[in-house]
Amino acid sequence: MNVEVLPDPAAVGAAAAAAAAESLRRTIQAQGSARLVLAAAPSQLHTLAALSVAEGIDWTRVKAFHMDEYVGLPPDSEQRFGRWLRRHFTDRVPLSLIDPDGGAAPDAEAARYAELVSAAPIDIVLAGIGVNGHLAFNDPPADFTTTDVVQVVALDNASRTQQVDEGLFPELADVPTHAWTLTVPFLLSAREIFCMVSGPAKRDAVRRTLAGAVDPAVPASALHTHPRTRLFLDQEAHPDE
Repeated sequence: MNVEVLPDPAAVGAAAAAAAAESLRRTIQAQGSARLVLAAAPSQLHTLAALSVAEGIDWTRVKAFHMDEYVGLPPDSEQRFGRWLRRHFTDRVPLSLIDPDGGAAPDAEAARYAELVSAAPIDIVLAGIGVNGHLAFNDPPADFTTTDVVQVVALDNASRTQQVDEGLFPELADVPTHAWTLTVPFLLSAREIFCMVSGPAKRDAVRRTLAGAVDPAVPASALHTHPRTRLFLDQEAHPDE
């Protein structure tokens, strides 16, 4: 895994956005379009802001999907990841965003979304790492062998608490208990993965991710098996800083 340590979250975002923009330009030039998976989280804000003003990207040729979504939130809920991504990124660039329907029957929607997202290969994933080491909403112990593209999962309390700590929900009781998530094997099928992590709350998860062992107890450790993963950290998230 290629690891870059930057001074602060803004520098992480600038570096990651520059790398992702270059990949998008190269992909569109080579094949005429690009398919992108996006994480919706505060850790992605600086990257998405910088990427939205990157030059030379024909966003009309980009189709984006997001990697997870809560089950059961009403369509107008501010906490829905689709709304978050539109507010912070996709309303600024003319790409098409496809996201799960938060009010749909969970298993049926998992099947529908899986068909859409797997219709062609994914070129680029923009990801983060959770405080418990989760990748998307694949909480530990993650399923590294599933052939599913999308799963309905029960959320770990650590993941739900993180949503409160990051100011996305007022209380733990307000955080949904289940979500749709792209699976680890499907995320690893992407051509390139850019992973951005900032802040001291993620330091232990990063330490365990970088420890070397590929372990379902640390879902993000699966990134070690991907040949083109770049991990961008700020100094507070890096365990040796």
